Amino acid sequence: MPLRVLGTEMMNQVTGKNSRNDTAARWGVYGTDLGHMFWHRNQLYMVFGDTFGRGGFGGSNWRSNVMARIADPDPRHGFPFESMVTGPDGAAKELIRSRKIDGDEKTVIPTQGISLGGRIYLHYMSVRHWGLTGGNWTVGHSGLAYSDDDGQTWATPAGATWREACGFEQVAFVTADGFLYSFGIPEGRFGGVRLRRVAREHILTPDAYEYWDGTKWEADPKSATVVVPAPAGELSVAWSEPHRRWLMMYLDENRRAVVLRTAPALTGPWSDAQVVLTADQYPGLYAPYIVPGTEIDGDLYYTMSQWGPYNVFLMHTSLEPAAPAVVSDDGPVAPAGTPVTPVSAAN
Repeated sequence: MPLRVLGTEMMNQVTGKNSRNDTAARWGVYGTDLGHMFWHRNQLYMVFGDTFGRGGFGGSNWRSNVMARIADPDPRHGFPFESMVTGPDGAAKELIRSRKIDGDEKTVIPTQGISLGGRIYLHYMSVRHWGLTGGNWTVGHSGLAYSDDDGQTWATPAGATWREACGFEQVAFVTADGFLYSFGIPEGRFGGVRLRRVAREHILTPDAYEYWDGTKWEADPKSATVVVPAPAGELSVAWSEPHRRWLMMYLDENRRAVVLRTAPALTGPWSDAQVVLTADQYPGLYAPYIVPGTEIDGDLYYTMSQWGPYNVFLMHTSLEPAAPAVVSDDGPVAPAGTPVTPVSAAN
């Protein structure tokens, strides 16, 4: 039986002047977007894209990326912020610098974070130019930055970059079976989803990555096949133990909707897309990021951005709960499927 969406509600606004965190008064964050999350040293962090002070989008104190630490990681409590990474003036500071030159490097957007071995990694895309129409932009390169001091300072090694477009300009991380897997989409919101992996200790070595060609892993990035068809915008992937399925959420720009797919294994097969919420309900919606570390049975929690208010919101979708496992003389029997075994990314 496919996993069914029963209904969706907005829980609260996470960022901005009118949010429960009042990030405008506390850290100079009047407008921001994205809000993907990762665990680090048993705390939940949230990372944002282009961030502005007074005036919101296009206003003062433009920072390409900022980060917060959440005081209470239980999404049912609304995600109160404990702190943000700040500069001397007390405002949230830019983590990874950008040139802010259109046609060269307009901005640097973090597309996913992860903590491995006590070190934080951020995958980023260097945006050369934002397109005139929604969902289109060009990327000069993508890469990995890392921090060994809980996000205060960042290194961007030149060797940990992908200079040529390879379909992984934006990623969603999953750790499993000793590997770091990343689902990738190209620049913009109209490409398909591909899959690659690397041994965790070689995360900064592009030549160590392997790409799924539909039947096996290959070293050539050009061998990567589409595992979920276009169009796919900002995406996230998480494991549901009760359902014994992987869940993938992303923006389908053509449908003007956030959709959900599931699969028994990272390589698929992925189910048909099911609409979770639409732009008719939440105008300008994008970037659904599943809260990591939560047990996903009847409740699915995630962040979502809206363009108009240009801020991040916490969402809750009700799912049909998983059916109980069949019990045999040898104990519980899981539903059919052979998923890659997930492991926690918390460090």
